Formats: sequence, structure tokens, C-alpha cells
Amino acid sequence: MKQRPVIITALFFLLCCSNDSSGQQRAAVTDFKKLDWIAGTWKRTDTKGDESGFEKWEKLSDSTWAGLGITLKGKDTTAVEKMTIRIKKTRIYYIADVSGNPEPVWYQLSELNENGFVCENTEHDFPKKIQYRHQGNKIKATISGDGKFIDYGFKKKRD
Repeated sequence: MKQRPVIITALFFLLCCSNDSSGQQRAAVTDFKKLDWIAGTWKRTDTKGDESGFEKWEKLSDSTWAGLGITLKGKDTTAVEKMTIRIKKTRIYYIADVSGNPEPVWYQLSELNENGFVCENTEHDFPKKIQYRHQGNKIKATISGDGKFIDYGFKKKRD
């Protein structure tokens, strides 16, 4: 009989924790919907000479965006980046898969509002922070870390 209060307390604790986790999961899914503005093809606006580029974002599910970034010089591809934004457990991550890195780099979402988002990975060499800000049909993406930053301008292509 003395074990019954311990078992009831343990079950109550587990129930509370699982409810909190599902609440955090629902919050992540709600926040994820705030990224819908990123859908489509975005043409680089700040390239020089015969360089061009674009990013294309497609929503695969209620928890995954797939992106592809291409940089061209003339007709030759000079850089390819595969990007994913996804929910893992109760957090949102931006995952960059670049040919120069042995594995994809995960950045945790640290800020999200109607104007854009910020993701960070302080352990990565560069960039440590990825920021997307949008206004209408334009995006300014900035990668930064250790006092350095690089801006990328984009304008949404009409389909």
C-alpha cells in the first residue's frame, strides 16, 4: 500500500511531462506556418558580371521545407546548397548541406516573426548565424559570425 502514492506521483509526473512536450510540439507546428512566405523561387539581385543565382523553396509537409540554392557563372554551376527547414521533436532547425562540409550543418531557430527568422549554431566555424528578412517580394539573407557577414538579396520570381 505504501508504494501506491509513489506510483501515482510518478504517473502524474510522466503525464505532465508528455503534455508539456505535446504542447511544445503544437507550438513548433504553429510557428512553422509562419515560414509560408518563403515558398517559391527567389532570384539573386546582387550578383556581379555574368554571375546569377537563385533559391527555390518547396513545402514538403507541415514540418519540412526543402530548399535549393544555385550560383551560376554564365551557364556553369559554381555552387550548390541543399537546405532544409524542419521540426525535430519540439524545435525548428535550418539544415545547410554544402559540398565543402563533410556533413550537413544544423542551425537552431532562435527568432521567428512575421518579418523573417534567425537560426544559430555557435559551434560552427562560419557562418554561426543565418538570418532571412523579407519585405513583400524581396528577401535579404545574411550569414554571419566572428565579426564577418555576407548579405544576399533576392526578389521573388513570378511563376
